Amino acid sequence: MSIGEASAANAPTLERVAELAGVSRSTVSRVVNGSPNVTPEVVTAVTAAIDRLGYVPNRAARSLASRRTHAIALVIPENTAKFFADPYFASVIQGAAMYLADTEYTLSLLIASETESEKTRRYLQGGNVDGALILSHHSDDSSYVQLSQRMPVVFGGRPMSEDSSQSYFVDVDNVAAAREATQYLIDHGKKNIATISGPHDMASGIDRTQGWREALEAAGLDASLHEEGDFSPSGGEQAMRRLLDRGQPIDGLFAASAQMASGALVALREHGLRVPEDIGIVSIDNDYYAQNSLPPLTTIDQPSVRQGSAIAEVVVRLINGEDVPRRTIIPTHLIERQSV
Repeated sequence: MSIGEASAANAPTLERVAELAGVSRSTVSRVVNGSPNVTPEVVTAVTAAIDRLGYVPNRAARSLASRRTHAIALVIPENTAKFFADPYFASVIQGAAMYLADTEYTLSLLIASETESEKTRRYLQGGNVDGALILSHHSDDSSYVQLSQRMPVVFGGRPMSEDSSQSYFVDVDNVAAAREATQYLIDHGKKNIATISGPHDMASGIDRTQGWREALEAAGLDASLHEEGDFSPSGGEQAMRRLLDRGQPIDGLFAASAQMASGALVALREHGLRVPEDIGIVSIDNDYYAQNSLPPLTTIDQPSVRQGSAIAEVVVRLINGEDVPRRTIIPTHLIERQSV
């Protein structure tokens, strides 16, 4: 970490000012932004806390009251190939755009591969947007979590960084969703249930593996048939081949995404295995892959359009200085089709 980065990481935050002044974060934000809806006593307390801590509002925060950009960035830290191949991103963008259509804000899409991440962060911190939405966050990148100390940031999905406890995010209960999917297979008589998990540098990958394991352990079943994928069809196909190469019996599969389930179907057909006669499959995501696989997949629907709308709503409320829960959980439900 450079000296500049270390200094930024240790800089006084709105939360520290709020704690010292004995008020909420949103109240500090109102004082910083010159809101008239704050009593003189509170302004005095917050100003004293700001002076004591040496807190300096950044350019974006100073501009909120009088020079808002009325732009919100939706940042996807993935390469363009993954972005265009994954229907999840399109659904979330649709939901965010639909919500913002009824506000004064516009949505700017930033696809930030690993080589462009620093440039993207500089852009976000340069006062070009009033807030940011972050999708597909990985554990090896804490910079977007740190960015939330300088501007309103909301994550689509639980962020993975160690310093993310104060982050705002919108997600589904991935542990419960995976547990329900696996339990469905158990209820249909499956005894040897494998999983193809998402990558374990993402919270959804870890949480869905945990839900699968919890369901099997509660039923007294083996929880060793696990291979990691990358949420793509090719990743699912390769992981399924590795599972089959073990030579252990498999009569059920929980795939942590419908894309990986569609890839697993290719490997199963190559091995002469039929779905659902020889092996039942349940996935997560009710997207094109779930609906158009052969057979169509029984799946847990995570309403990604609704998630996009929710993350947009949360960031607008943060920009406006409102108190917002740090966690917003969107409900899921199981859709039965022909894969079990």
